[in-house]
Amino acid sequence: MKDGVRIAVVGTGAIAQLTHIPVLSKLRGAKLVALCDNDAAKARALADRFDVPDVFTDFEELLDSDELDAVIIATPNHLHEPHVLSALRAKLHVLCERPLSLTTRGIERCLTAAQKADRRLVVGHNHRFRSDVQALDQFIRNAELGQVTSIRAGSLHVKNTADGWRNRRAESGGGVFLEHGFPLLDLAMWLADGPNPIRVVSSMRRGRATGSVEDAMQVFLECENGLVLNIDVSWSYVGDEDRWWFEVHATRGSARLAPMRVTKELNGRAVDVSPSGAAARESPFLQSYRAEIAHFLAVINDEAPYEPPTDQVLVQKVVEAIYKAADDGKEIRF
Repeated sequence: MKDGVRIAVVGTGAIAQLTHIPVLSKLRGAKLVALCDNDAAKARALADRFDVPDVFTDFEELLDSDELDAVIIATPNHLHEPHVLSALRAKLHVLCERPLSLTTRGIERCLTAAQKADRRLVVGHNHRFRSDVQALDQFIRNAELGQVTSIRAGSLHVKNTADGWRNRRAESGGGVFLEHGFPLLDLAMWLADGPNPIRVVSSMRRGRATGSVEDAMQVFLECENGLVLNIDVSWSYVGDEDRWWFEVHATRGSARLAPMRVTKELNGRAVDVSPSGAAARESPFLQSYRAEIAHFLAVINDEAPYEPPTDQVLVQKVVEAIYKAADDGKEIRF
């Protein structure tokens, strides 16, 4: 697309304001032509700030526009699937924030619709595009650390009493695990090349009110190839700042992120082989979204290979098993 891919952002909440809109407004090869949100005043203020030509409050009206090639879906979780399906019926390429759907069957419907429409469907797993993650991926795929035996990850967020759709299960689908644990699970499964799960044990803390969501969860997942995943998340952490970690343990080495450090066994000794310049000048958060959207443009323009997000079916099956194990207080076997 010589004049740039014409894109609209649907949903102008925090993630769109922090990443999608500012990135698209400056990214070569992209033309941010419209914003869509039911809050017209907010959308108009953002459009004026970033010189976006059009604002819509009706999603279907946006889809009727002849000025679009693609959309980025950044609406509340329960709207992802219907918005994706509508956009694909309108023959648009789609980048959808995670999760693609709140059910495995919903993800399968989206994949089928993308194939039928012959359009690119990409799920917004920005962690995969972090420069440190890309470096770690090369260590793992080149077998430099041996076989990965365990991945330990966590995301603890200082207690916040703010309300919103993320605290309503009907709209969010879940609480802190879906918000912060799900991307860690996806990253672990992606780096480990999608191992088949064997069993999962999980525990969560959730309020008694109908429709409440969990504010803490711990997960233990065992996979067929001997890989074990441990994930610990909370958004009621009592501390002076948020904490995030991601550690990989393997038979001949180990690695961790933020900051990145890679240790490899050489001649019987543990040697630091961390790549120089692994730390990006900008935050991994913003850098990852910039790279993710650039990749989306590249697959639309056939400048990068496209892989349908079929792996999300397995990840969603694991997510559903995690919640069932926590609800039932029992180990779930696959």
